[in-house]
Amino acid sequence: MPAVTVQTHWIETPQGRLHAQTWTPAKAHPVPIILVHDSLGCVALWRDFPEQLAQASGHPVIAYDRLGFGRSDAHPGHLRPGFVEAEAGEGFAALLAQRTIGPFIVFGHSVGGGMAIACAATHGQRCRGVITESAQAFVEARTVDGIRAAEQQFAEPGQLQRLQRYHGDKAEWVLRAWIDNWLSADFANWHLDQPLAELRCPLLSLHGDQDEFGSLAHPRRLARLAAGSVQVQVLEGGGHVPHRQQPGWVLEAVVGFLRHSIS
Repeated sequence: MPAVTVQTHWIETPQGRLHAQTWTPAKAHPVPIILVHDSLGCVALWRDFPEQLAQASGHPVIAYDRLGFGRSDAHPGHLRPGFVEAEAGEGFAALLAQRTIGPFIVFGHSVGGGMAIACAATHGQRCRGVITESAQAFVEARTVDGIRAAEQQFAEPGQLQRLQRYHGDKAEWVLRAWIDNWLSADFANWHLDQPLAELRCPLLSLHGDQDEFGSLAHPRRLARLAAGSVQVQVLEGGGHVPHRQQPGWVLEAVVGFLRHSIS
């Protein structure tokens, strides 16, 4: 496999410093792929997927810890109901500015998929394509039920320590930010319809048909409402984290999308 160079970066924002990493293959394509993590995620929890993606695609891959997650600074308060769309003008915008990123491709997992769509819509003149994996397009009963089940699991002895390995003393905040927002009455009517209507670049939606946090109604809604061209690929038997469960399938889908849809 071709060598990949890994670099660590720090991004300054008014609320605190963000941690980021870049994986750059030899003879890299000039347009980077920016990864946006899920509700409990961070750079470290992508594991070796960024390196695999850089090797397979030939594009530099950038991942960053949103404020309050991973190695980034603690969040000074609580996430508000509009936090999904707000990321486009906050941490993501700071990353673009401070790393002097021009054209980009954005790849988001789970709630990060919704953020990726918002980022692509907000920065439409620079976004060449958006990839979502297990993205939620609205608040579905299946999503809420999955989160309630996860809340019970994290209440068991030792479970919070799993998050502390990656988020340190921010782990409790990370967990509550996920559960309390998605289960709140203020968030019950949230959806991605407006960013989808503003999306002009190509979209690839990846989704497992056994995803415990969202049915195939989500990629279907993305395909129906996105203003630009859309490809949907469904992983049979796939759960919520295809890039960990079936990385080869994800890489093949992404590389094919980049080859045929991204100029």
